[in-house]
Amino acid sequence: MALAQGTDLLLLDEPTTYLDLSHQIDVLELVGRLHAERGRTVAVVLHDLNLAARYAKRLVAMKDGVLVAEGTPAEVLTEQLLASVFDLEARVLPDPVTGTPMVVPVRRLR
Repeated sequence: MALAQGTDLLLLDEPTTYLDLSHQIDVLELVGRLHAERGRTVAVVLHDLNLAARYAKRLVAMKDGVLVAEGTPAEVLTEQLLASVFDLEARVLPDPVTGTPMVVPVRRLR
């Protein structure tokens, strides 16, 4: 419904929730095309860090309603940030397809 309105600004909260992976990619590629081809500004809330890193130009990380980090996926998705924001030990590796950061969880820190 948001796309049918044709607005210049799209605010999407978890638009890929409950979709299988191929449909998640369809939605994110469509949103990317709307930005690239039609100049629409798009803000998306995603909890899948790997999809966010692959499709977003800028990321914002928050914890308890407080802004913790903002920047490119490579600037934001660090092992230190994952530990402090998500209590997660993880490795951040280059995605073999896109080169964007890819989060590989190791274990919960608590």
